[in-house]
Amino acid sequence: MKIGNESIAPYILAPMAGLSDVCFRKICGEAGAGLVVTEMVSARGLVYGSENTKELLAKGIEKTAVQLFCDEPSILGDCVQLPDLAPFCIIDINMGCPVPKIVKNGMGSALLLDLPRASKLIESARLNSTKPISVKMRIGWDSTSINAVDFAKMCEDSGASMVCVHGRTREQGYSGRADWEEIGKVKRAVSIPVVGNGDITSAPEAVEKINKYGVDGVAIGRGALGNPQIFASLSGREYNKSIYEVILEHYRLAVDFYGERRAIPLMRKHLNYYLKHAEVSKSLRAEMNTISKYDILLDTLRQAFV
Repeated sequence: MKIGNESIAPYILAPMAGLSDVCFRKICGEAGAGLVVTEMVSARGLVYGSENTKELLAKGIEKTAVQLFCDEPSILGDCVQLPDLAPFCIIDINMGCPVPKIVKNGMGSALLLDLPRASKLIESARLNSTKPISVKMRIGWDSTSINAVDFAKMCEDSGASMVCVHGRTREQGYSGRADWEEIGKVKRAVSIPVVGNGDITSAPEAVEKINKYGVDGVAIGRGALGNPQIFASLSGREYNKSIYEVILEHYRLAVDFYGERRAIPLMRKHLNYYLKHAEVSKSLRAEMNTISKYDILLDTLRQAFV
């Protein structure tokens, strides 16, 4: 798949706030993800030098896109020129986040209702950066205002090199089922690459979606949690690590990056997903969620798996 001047394998790790940090991106990249995307980063925060925002920019693997959210074209134009973004291969603009605090400030999914502003944001990014611009979008605001095709056409006309379409409306959030028929309509309506996103939990499902709807690639989010091996199954990369080995590697990366005190609580969500895939009992999962010392956690994991 060609996104501007970048050649990308069609299996992408979708960004997930609080989950797809640099550690998990490294894990999925090693497993075979063709592209990983940072957690959503505030363009305004970067322009004004927020240190907390900059932490999100740790890269991880070579093929990494940075996902930005913004409501002001001039701010976004300034942001994409920052040296902090130089390591990334693609600039991705979030126009699909359903979180109220993002939407009420005219960002994320709010842009589905404001095509002129969305267009100006894309144009500003394109004019101020030599990197390909992609857009993460949803199929519409709610069931009465599905506008995915028109929105994707606007993205293409404004200079986007790719759109990633989450097959839910803003109103749905992450509930219900993704509408892949709408994603397919977008693919037929534009000439730029279209990546589909929503409800992919296995490699066969990903292949089926590509074949049935003609999309150029798929973005996998929650389906990769606890299961980065999904990318190995899709890419054909040799990857023989057990879930236990992946957990240990993930914890090592987190402790190295954040320090033990921050890493242990931050990793609890990931650990729950891993242990569910490993069919570890609920009682043992609950016990591990109370452990705050790294050496004790490692010993308990060893007992569970070895």
